Amino acid sequence: MAAKKKDALRHTEIRNSKALRDYFVDERFEAGIQLRGTEVKSVRAGKAQISDAYGRVEKGELWMYGAHIEQYAWGNIFNHDSKRIRKLLLHRRHIDKIQHALEAGGRALVPLRMYFKEALVKVEVGLCTGKKNFDKRDDLKQRAEMMELNKELKSRRG
Repeated sequence: MAAKKKDALRHTEIRNSKALRDYFVDERFEAGIQLRGTEVKSVRAGKAQISDAYGRVEKGELWMYGAHIEQYAWGNIFNHDSKRIRKLLLHRRHIDKIQHALEAGGRALVPLRMYFKEALVKVEVGLCTGKKNFDKRDDLKQRAEMMELNKELKSRRG
């Protein structure tokens, strides 16, 4: 019998840990991303970071700025630039919806996670509204209360 792959999903998803802390996510979209071959290999190895990335609509196309995909270690002189601007692929109606929301103001397009769907790299982007400091404190209070409640329930069961 063949051995199971050890933790096969470990590096197949890159998350933006700051996004849910700093933003309220109003709406989510799944977008394709236009990558070069060495970029796909780096993402598969888990050598990408999207915590400082953001999206913009320019000339009817969606672009992702600030994403860092490390150069592939075994690449050659045609290796990719690690901070280049990457095109996101979405349906026209979704791009128009995002563009109207961004033009209205008070919202940002933030990549939430990058993952593989079969052999394709996908990016989940969210239309987000920024949190204020008191919103962040409320979230911390709620999380602390839930942890105490869970601890109490666990002690009563055991």
